[in-house]
Amino acid sequence: MKDEGFLHGARTHAKVRRALFFNGWAVKPLRAAVIGVGYLGKYHAQKYAALQDVELVAVADENLARAAEVAREYGCRAVADFHAILGEADLVSIVVPTERHHVVAQACLEAGAHILVEKPVTRTLEEADDLIRLAAARGRVFQVGHVERFNPAVLALQEVLREPLFIESYRLASFKPRGTDVDVVLDLMIHDIDIILNLVQSEIADVRPIGFPVLTDEVDIGHARLEFANGCVANVTASRVSDKALRKVRVFQHDAYLSIDLHNPKFVCWRRLRDGEGAARLASEEKEFPQTDLLLEEVRAFVSAVRGGTPPVVSGTDGKRALEVALRISAGMGQAWPPPERGA
Repeated sequence: MKDEGFLHGARTHAKVRRALFFNGWAVKPLRAAVIGVGYLGKYHAQKYAALQDVELVAVADENLARAAEVAREYGCRAVADFHAILGEADLVSIVVPTERHHVVAQACLEAGAHILVEKPVTRTLEEADDLIRLAAARGRVFQVGHVERFNPAVLALQEVLREPLFIESYRLASFKPRGTDVDVVLDLMIHDIDIILNLVQSEIADVRPIGFPVLTDEVDIGHARLEFANGCVANVTASRVSDKALRKVRVFQHDAYLSIDLHNPKFVCWRRLRDGEGAARLASEEKEFPQTDLLLEEVRAFVSAVRGGTPPVVSGTDGKRALEVALRISAGMGQAWPPPERGA
């Protein structure tokens, strides 16, 4: 099968969309591509195809049949070698295995593309630093895919957060073979690490982890106590061998207890108030949110940062900070990271 030429009908449809777009908005669409269209990468392609100010021009995957399948569905070009689309896209989602993040992202930045890299940002901190420097030198947006930042429950929590004293998070999931090439810290816990780092805004003073392999050779259930320089403490628990999904974060601060459910978006606040005579009482506030397409919000924010020339919601530096803490936790659990490259 050739890389191009088999999607004439889909491309014609895409051209119609562009014509309508120009007539309606008179704004040049940004050209997007997705590198790596496995389970998650396909959804990145879907989100770009849904945006009116973006043209999905190509998808790339070493499995050309898979790339062709996704390309047919969303009306774009399919290639096996991502180098073939460098220079054709203004912005690129990189959804390949973590061990390839650096080499693919570097090539995209050098070709002038803005990049959205799935988490964890890279294998090593040195690789992350290299990409941060390169993106700054080229004036490109470098966003990292910590999708929970766009959860409406997290956004509601941030509105009332002051100085957190104690945080606890639980992220439990049933076992899925996908993602088990890394431990549960880099697979799941890193989401909550990023949330907590963004909430506390202080340096880590100490990390106390514990974890155990259950169904794989890597740690499948783990816990870490994070102590911050400002005195805040966070207990973080993650499991990928549970019987049901659970994603919750609880925050305690002076005069208030805040709780969010990330799985079924909900925010609850219990606050101590005083009446006119100075007597204390507890008052509660609760907000429930409809299910939100977090990946769509993430991709939309990326596009907005590119179009507006503004910093991304989750920067390359944010991704590096989350990776740094995750690596400390993994190392404390006895996990060797980065793992040897495949074929080594």
